[in-house]
Amino acid sequence: MIDAVGPNEPKVKRKRSMTRQSAPPIAAEGVLELEQQGNGHLRQIEKNFLPSPEDVRVPNGLVNKYFLKEGQFIEGPSGMARRRNNRRGGPPHRELTAVDTVNGFKLRELPEVRPYSELVSEHPDDRLRLSQKPEDPLSMRVVDLITPIGRGQRGLIVASPKTGKTILLEQIGCAIAEYYPESHLYILLIDERPEEVTHMRRTVNAQVVASTSDGTSANHIRIARLVLERARRQVEMGDDVVILLDSITRLARASNREQKGRGKTMSGGIDSRALEFPRQFFGAARNVEDGGSLTILGTALVDTGSQMDEVIFQEFKGTGNMELVLDRKLAESRIFPAIDITGSGTRREELLLDSEELPKVQLLRRALAGLKPTEAMSLLLDKMKKTKSNKDLLDQIKIKP
Repeated sequence: MIDAVGPNEPKVKRKRSMTRQSAPPIAAEGVLELEQQGNGHLRQIEKNFLPSPEDVRVPNGLVNKYFLKEGQFIEGPSGMARRRNNRRGGPPHRELTAVDTVNGFKLRELPEVRPYSELVSEHPDDRLRLSQKPEDPLSMRVVDLITPIGRGQRGLIVASPKTGKTILLEQIGCAIAEYYPESHLYILLIDERPEEVTHMRRTVNAQVVASTSDGTSANHIRIARLVLERARRQVEMGDDVVILLDSITRLARASNREQKGRGKTMSGGIDSRALEFPRQFFGAARNVEDGGSLTILGTALVDTGSQMDEVIFQEFKGTGNMELVLDRKLAESRIFPAIDITGSGTRREELLLDSEELPKVQLLRRALAGLKPTEAMSLLLDKMKKTKSNKDLLDQIKIKP
C-alpha cells in the first residue's frame, strides 16, 4: 500500500500486517493427531478422524509445552492462523492458541500417568456377562458359556465367509453397550462396505469408526492407529475400553499394500514387515494392574481361497487369550450361532467362572466334545431354549461328589 503524505513529499511504504484482523476466539476440541513435523491437528471421531478444512491445527509449541500425546482429547480456544504459518498460500485455517483441558481434566488437575508401555498386565479376571436377561440372544448365552470374556481380553473370532461374524460382533457390541455403559466402546470397521457401516451405526450405541472399501490403504492404517492411540490414552487414565475390530485380516492386507516391497516377501505375497502394526494393535489388549483395561475382539477370515489370508490367520493364531471359531458346516445347516464348541475356548477361564460354574461348564464341554459340531450346537441350543438363563441350565447339571 502507497500513502502520499503531501504533493512534494516522498512516498513511504507502510508495512503489511503480519496477522489477519483479530476475531474473538472460537472453542475447539478433538482428538490429537501428531505429524512428523511435531505439530498436529484436532480430528473428529464423528468424521472417522478424516482430515477436514475445519480441523484445528495444534502448533508444536503447545505440543512441546504441555507434553501432549497423540490420542488425547484436547479442548481450548482457537483463532485464525498467523500469516507466517501459512506460507504456502493455502486457505486460512484455525489454530489452537491455548490448552484448557486434556482428557477432560484442567491442566492443573491433570493426574500423572504411567506410559502405556509401562503398565503391568494381568490375566483377565473381571467378567463381561453378555447375557443378563431372558430375552437376550441365545448366541450371547453361548459365548458366556463357551468363551467367557473378561476385561482386557485379547480375543480372536475365526470366521469363514457367511458364518455370521458381523451379526455376532454386532450382538456383542449391543450387550456391552447395554450392560457396561461405563466402558468406552469402539467398533472399528476396516475396508468395510458402506451399507454395513451405516447399519452398525444405527444398531449399536458405540463409537463406530470406519474406513470404507473405497478408501485408501493408508487411510485404513491411519484410522486404526488413531483409534488405538485414543484407547491407550484412556486406559492410562484408568478407564475401561473395548474395541471390536472387523477385521484383522483386512487391516493386515492394507498394511501389506502400504509396505510396497520394502521388506522380504513371504509366502502368500506377505511383506515381512506388513504384520508389525496389526500385531502391535492386537497385542495392545491387556488387563492393567490397579485399574484400567483394553479389551480387543478382532475377526480373522479363513477359508477365503486366499493364501495371504491363511498366512495372516496363522500369524495371529495363538497370540490371543480367547478364540471363538465359527464353523461353515453349521452355517450351511442354518444353525446359528455357528460356533464350533470344541475349537473355541478361553485361556484361564477359571479366573472368569465362579467355583460353582467351572466344574459344570467343564462337564458340559466334555459331554459335547464327543458329538459332531452340528449335533453339539443343536443340543446346546435346545437345552438353552428350555431355560431362561445359563444359571438355570447349569443348575440341571449335577456333579457327583
